[in-house]
Formats: sequence, C-alpha cells, structure tokens
Amino acid sequence: MARSYEYFKQDIKDYLKNNFNKNHRVLDMGAGCGIYYDLLSDYFNIIDAVEIYKPNIVNYNLESKYRKVYNMDICDFKLEYCDIVIFGDVIEHLSVEDAQKVLKNTYSKCKEMIVAVPYLYKQGEINGNIYEIHKQDDLTPEIMKQRYPYLKLLYGNDEYGYYIKGEMK
Repeated sequence: MARSYEYFKQDIKDYLKNNFNKNHRVLDMGAGCGIYYDLLSDYFNIIDAVEIYKPNIVNYNLESKYRKVYNMDICDFKLEYCDIVIFGDVIEHLSVEDAQKVLKNTYSKCKEMIVAVPYLYKQGEINGNIYEIHKQDDLTPEIMKQRYPYLKLLYGNDEYGYYIKGEMK
C-alpha cells in the first residue's frame, strides 16, 4: 500500500470543518488504508468508502471504520448524492478519460469535491496490487487545469495539490 504525502492534511480537515457541519455525509473514493477516515472521523458522523482492492478492506479493517464500504471500481460506482466526495490520491491511478468521466459525473452530485494528487509521480504495481499503478504520472498544476478545468487549486506545492470544485463551464 502506497502512502499519501502528509502535505495539507490538517488544512483540508480545517477547511471541511469550517465549511460543513458534522452531519454532512462524506464519501471517500478509493479509501486505501483509510487515511481520510482517520483524519475526519472525530468530526463527521457519516463517512462511507469505495475501495477496489479487497485486501485493503481486510488488511486495514475498513469495514470497522467506515459506515459502509463498497468493494468496487469507482468508475462503476453509481453515486446518487453525497455532500462531500473525496478523491485522495486516486485520479492518478485512472486513465485521463476515466478520471474525467468520474469527476464530471460526481461534480453535480455533491456540495464539495476534494481531489488530491501528487505531481510528476511515477509508480508501478505494489505487492501485486495493479491498482497502485499511476496512469497519470505526468500531473502538474498546468496539466490539472487543462484536463480538469472545473477544479480549483485550494492548497498546493511543487509535489502535491488539493483541488475543490470550481466553475463548470
């Protein structure tokens, strides 16, 4: 299991706590080891997850953390509505086409979308988990603007960025 950069985690927690109440529903798309549950569960009451890799669900006890865990590909997940949808270190694992489709489909079905990405980060399979491969290892702030113009940078540095919903054009 690859780990996320620690950059801006407290900032994101503060941003969400300052803009949403504890009863807003959170969906962690691509939960991995449950970083966002660990970060947000002391405030938000309802946090669900989607995780494609069953060993992560078992090894990280995700079913004991999240209210509901859906073991499926986020490209196949049918989101009806959720207040906050988090894509933490997820879209780099998808093809550009799949990521654009998932994010566009999610945009109108949530109040806020948090998208966290590493920049220029090559990664292959880890411990037999093919879902760890970065299909978008070329991401930069400029490429994010081109591919995902409806996202707005909230926090970032040379290695990592957190994006939220901007204007859909």
